[in-house]
Amino acid sequence: MAKKTCLIIGAGPAGLSAAYELLKHPEADIHPIILEESEDIGGISKTIEYHGNRIDIGGHRFFSKDETVMALWNEVMPLQGAPAKDDILLNRSVPLAENGPDPEQEDRVMLNRHRISRILYLHKFFDYPVSMRFSTFKNMGFGRTWKAGWGYIASCMHKRKENSLADFYINRFGKPLYQMFFEDYTEKVWGRNPDKIDPSWGAQRVKGLSLWKTLGNALAKPFRKNSKKVETSLIQAFYYPKKGPGQLYETMADLIREKGGEIRFGAKVTGVVLKDGHVDKLVINGKEELRGDYVISSMPLKDLYEAMGKDSVPEKAYDTATTLPYRDFITVGLLCKKLLIDNGKKPKFKTVSNILPDTWIYIQEREVKVGRLQIFNNWSPYMVKDLENTVWIGLEYFANEGDELWEQGDEEFIAFAKKELASINVIDEDDVIDAVRVKIKKAYPAYFDSYHDIQTVRDHLNTIDNLYCVGRNGQHRYNNMDHSILTALTAVSSILYPEKVAKESVWEVNTEKEYHETKKA
Repeated sequence: MAKKTCLIIGAGPAGLSAAYELLKHPEADIHPIILEESEDIGGISKTIEYHGNRIDIGGHRFFSKDETVMALWNEVMPLQGAPAKDDILLNRSVPLAENGPDPEQEDRVMLNRHRISRILYLHKFFDYPVSMRFSTFKNMGFGRTWKAGWGYIASCMHKRKENSLADFYINRFGKPLYQMFFEDYTEKVWGRNPDKIDPSWGAQRVKGLSLWKTLGNALAKPFRKNSKKVETSLIQAFYYPKKGPGQLYETMADLIREKGGEIRFGAKVTGVVLKDGHVDKLVINGKEELRGDYVISSMPLKDLYEAMGKDSVPEKAYDTATTLPYRDFITVGLLCKKLLIDNGKKPKFKTVSNILPDTWIYIQEREVKVGRLQIFNNWSPYMVKDLENTVWIGLEYFANEGDELWEQGDEEFIAFAKKELASINVIDEDDVIDAVRVKIKKAYPAYFDSYHDIQTVRDHLNTIDNLYCVGRNGQHRYNNMDHSILTALTAVSSILYPEKVAKESVWEVNTEKEYHETKKA
């Protein structure tokens, strides 16, 4: 019996995981060929090195409620068995794996990191998600707190029909808190007011999180010590590859090649030829033709349908898919001598050189366009060339390809970014030692315009018997990294065990109602 072939479009987390999983089943005799348009591994989960410092595009916490995904990550990158550089400098105790690798001696190692994310609003720090602590009310001030309280009570008594993301947020937090912590930031991210965005984005990303649940957890916490009742709380730690997420996927790519899989770079899929409800062949770079028994696609749905061609698919599905909106992404890496804000005199969580402890800071200040700030020192001490004397940060901007932010030259944009961060007293421009700008297209599939008809596209794709769409862009769904991987693993399961796993089940991943960054405690 001849070996079967699976053509996999895209070498991001989903595409790589699909190939890796197929190769773990030699009895199926399926040969995976990954077709990657760029020369990079990892998609938007790649890590970019600049002058010895590493940038994680968008920030990627390695955490999942799904044990299969956690096991996969740890199989590729074992958990640390000895302290990392900053653990040693701070004499900090972290969970260690028995016989695990030493990050000071080996590179193929996953670190155990502490989770701290906050919101910068009114030039003050708030917990993320917003907590019910005294510091929250103090930072908000009496007037805002009073309005927020009555606004929340009003939202409990009178629920809106959820026609938009604005309705979704107001129902859970009240209008004043929505206006303070959600409206402007959401508009920064998407370029649209939340009243123009489909509520399904909130249902997917925020899910069960609400002010009532936050308050309830806070009040119940003292009584839980000896209780067997299972409660939900935000994760306090996550895993992270020593040299960023790209390192894990580069390692996975090496393992795929070792096991006999193929990865072809510079291989852009320009044609998808359909025949009798089946992908007959793919056209690569406009000329080479490839046939496979199965096709797993993580390419954007917009590009997939353009490659299929208008004449070979239903008009409604084609028009919907080819007009799906995306949000593009810009990161500015700044290497600084220091930040103007430090960790305080009696920090709860110590850091090297007493820098801020956050991995992410959400910038809610209305006078600036920067949406989020990453501190790479805190993701991993090995992301920074000189950990003890520099702070390596990433300023994240959201744009549309072709708009003013996107079209600015690198030097002009970097100067603009430095001025923005200086204007909210995070840095002194004179403390910036080095800088770089990175642009990423189609980073975020958006939930407005033709997205409202996305079911038409899904219904059509389900009629193509050997095509499986996976990942964030492959499904036009703002999946987390683990959900993208789960779509790939589900697709492979459907290929291997079609009588047990329906092809349509790939679309059911990430439809649970719980907030992603929670765990059972």
